[in-house]
Amino acid sequence: MPTYELKNTVQRYDWGSHSFIPELLGEQVPSAEPQAELWMGAHPKASSEALVDGRWKPLTGLIGSDPARWLGAPVSSRFRQELPFLLKVLAAERPLSMQAHPNRAQAARGFQAEEDRGVPRGAPERNYKDPNHKPELLAALIPFDALCGFRPPAQTAELFRALDVAALRPYAECLGEEPAGLRRAFSELMRLDAQNRQSLIASLVDACSRLSTEVGEFSGACRWVAELGRLYPSDPGVVTALMLNHVRLEPGEALFLPAGNLHLYLRGAGIEIMANSDNVLRAGLTSKHIDLEELLNILDLSTGRPPLITLVPADGVEKVYPTPTEEFRLSRLELEPTKSWRCPERRGPEILICVSGTAEIRELGRPPHELHRGRSLFVTGDAGAYEGTGTATLFRATAGRT
Repeated sequence: MPTYELKNTVQRYDWGSHSFIPELLGEQVPSAEPQAELWMGAHPKASSEALVDGRWKPLTGLIGSDPARWLGAPVSSRFRQELPFLLKVLAAERPLSMQAHPNRAQAARGFQAEEDRGVPRGAPERNYKDPNHKPELLAALIPFDALCGFRPPAQTAELFRALDVAALRPYAECLGEEPAGLRRAFSELMRLDAQNRQSLIASLVDACSRLSTEVGEFSGACRWVAELGRLYPSDPGVVTALMLNHVRLEPGEALFLPAGNLHLYLRGAGIEIMANSDNVLRAGLTSKHIDLEELLNILDLSTGRPPLITLVPADGVEKVYPTPTEEFRLSRLELEPTKSWRCPERRGPEILICVSGTAEIRELGRPPHELHRGRSLFVTGDAGAYEGTGTATLFRATAGRT
């Protein structure tokens, strides 16, 4: 049967949760180390393994040995014989770094430039790990907080004035100088010297703590910036985080982040899907490499609140999160005893993960795979139609459409 159980890598970053992923996988809670991301896919940094004929084999190698079979001929041809998406469970107990991702042309250009300069691919100062872009979608499994996308400059200027911090007043004026004011204010705040930056952050923590208790559109952002200031008392990202929209996702809601969107995941857990890339340009709240000039080259400075993505019915059981991305499509299946599901069309390779209950996945005429909570399956691109039964919630990752 061209459907295979997966064994996946857990990434233990220091911002991860000690409970969400271990509980999902049926392991000891709390875990000894934070568990931040569960990777499902064929990224060379941490490929999943598939159970083939009783042996675990890296998915990267299986795809490389027969891409037409594992990906299906159309997807193999479109995406250079590579699985085009990476699926994750992300669980944040502490804020991640503030970051943005390049578009496809920027990634290809930046990757080649670093190759030409001989920058080792594993070097900490390397910006581009591969030539791919990295649009991404995060669907909340529990309430999820993020800061993302620049707030309209007039609103940020209003916030700066409301905070009543003397060092921010010049930037409130700067934000009124359209169209270059936002870029200037952001870049100057990022370049503040250490002494002035630390003094400003100390004042911001006090001011944001005060404003976070008031009812208003800025209270959520101020609450998080006050926490960021206590965690990172000398990091420029604390100040520029004030310029971003605060977004609260409820379970089932999703956020789509196109290229150039500056964002910061704060706390929560969800299913994340992205193009199969590891390109990240960081802006702060991290000990990792920050290349401000390159970040400014790829940053999207258009403003406004990013729209939330909600599920759209695809059929009676499957609902999809619509995005414009050709590399991936994410949908959710709600199986019940009276609501089995038959895959209506094949879109190439698929990954299924169960987040609650138990499902049976059966290719017609073959024995089923039992899919328990926390377990995942890879469905090859050359598989036939299949159906799912049981009582379970599944997420289905597939390639998108051109």
